[in-house]
Amino acid sequence: MSTAPKSSSDDRPALSAELIEQFSLHGRCAVITGAAGGIGRQAAITFTQAGADVVIADVGLDGLAETAEMVAAAGGHATVVPTDVSDRNQVNALADAALAAHGRLDIWANVAGVIRYMNIVDATPEDVEFITKINLWGTYWGVAAAGRAMTNGGSIINVSSAGGDMPAPTLSIYAMTKAAVSHLTRCAAVELGGANIRVNAIAPGFTDTPMVQGRWTNPDGTVNEAVREELTGARAAQSPLQIIATPEDQSWAMLYLASDASRFVTGQVIRPNGGVVMA
Repeated sequence: MSTAPKSSSDDRPALSAELIEQFSLHGRCAVITGAAGGIGRQAAITFTQAGADVVIADVGLDGLAETAEMVAAAGGHATVVPTDVSDRNQVNALADAALAAHGRLDIWANVAGVIRYMNIVDATPEDVEFITKINLWGTYWGVAAAGRAMTNGGSIINVSSAGGDMPAPTLSIYAMTKAAVSHLTRCAAVELGGANIRVNAIAPGFTDTPMVQGRWTNPDGTVNEAVREELTGARAAQSPLQIIATPEDQSWAMLYLASDASRFVTGQVIRPNGGVVMA
């Protein structure tokens, strides 16, 4: 064991090399879907800061380009692979692109997701299919592609939701898919554990991302501050902490699951939700 260096400000030790190593992703390749914004974008930046080579995927080309610039600003380089996760062939091609670019695949984060607000009695077959193909099928194809490509073990991180743990009006389709993602996570952990592949999920609470920002954004792109304050205030009030989450809050949980610090964690759904759901 090495002796931890002293910090310059007081007598407490700085972070030890051993601790840093447990959370380091140096030399690893991470695929992140849904990386054009929100949690996926921040995960790409955080993984880069931890030393990973990142492969970013989404259907939003402009957003992917912006994320690639942010990754570069964080000191890394992003391999950009436009991908519709509802298409199994495109997801398989994403895995192939990661292997071609980096020769290995260690981390796969299934972040891509969509939401529509509607009552059950008003939902159409198109609504159900659209949300299910991205949120559930996209995650399923991602787990399968990663499971085949991770020849030396690895970590798969799915994104479920607090909406999959508790009922919410107008969110039945979204909640249904996210509950399925949580159980898919457990099934995959059992199937892939023998290959030293860990499969876990995060189930975020209300997070300030483009997915929810649309609720207070006007058609011309301006922000309706009154609506924003009302909605975020109501959601913060549901949490014992009296706050809502940022994408960074979710990315720290994902970093833990991606790193060796969670080597004995699999089949779990971690809930960075401010205590709104306690399971």
